[in-house]
Amino acid sequence: MRRLGLTVSCERRVEAVPLESGTNPAPMRVLIADDHQIIRKNISSILQSRADIQICGEATNGEEAVSKAQLLKPDLLILDISLPDSNGLEVATAIKKLLPEVPILLLSAYAGKQLSEEVKRRGFQGFISKNDAATTLIGAVDAIVHSKQSFYS
Repeated sequence: MRRLGLTVSCERRVEAVPLESGTNPAPMRVLIADDHQIIRKNISSILQSRADIQICGEATNGEEAVSKAQLLKPDLLILDISLPDSNGLEVATAIKKLLPEVPILLLSAYAGKQLSEEVKRRGFQGFISKNDAATTLIGAVDAIVHSKQSFYS
């Protein structure tokens, strides 16, 4: 007899799937907020190489990021620091007030110790340079979500 587990998709539909012993039936749901489609697609591609990660939504500006975070309640928010309508740090602060349980990984095209320190000072879980995302993104996600550790590159 096969055991069935329930998984919840981004649309919050429930479907039965075979449940192997010792596995977590629900994938990690990630919301990506960046104004550049190519960046969102690349991040999505990197993350979806893992079966335990699901992209539950995308946002192109700060207002949309706040709205979708409230609606979707992701397991992780990946947020660009430079958005066309707002400062990503301010958007992250607003989301953190609304959803304190959602970890936030900030991205920037501009790497630097000062920016990384500011992200850390504000209490966000992680920061990576977009230039390093291809090699550090999965490690950062694992550290933040699975190990409950901060990650700054």
